[in-house]
Amino acid sequence: MNVTLAIDDELILEARRRAEAMGTSVNQLVRQYLEQFAGKSDADSDTREFEQLSRAAQGDSGGWKFNREELHKRR
Repeated sequence: MNVTLAIDDELILEARRRAEAMGTSVNQLVRQYLEQFAGKSDADSDTREFEQLSRAAQGDSGGWKFNREELHKRR
């Protein structure tokens, strides 16, 4: 179902910037929020799933550490 909302232009532009930085879209964020609001998403279940996936990933940075200059370097 499509829904039309009245949202301030500046607000939606900032929301789009933040969503892009998160690798998602405003549409997806709104969908997730509505699923949680409507009770279709269980926060405890989501937390357990995240913990299981984190343990299973067995990530290894290979000794790499954050470097402040590299972190803030413009691309």
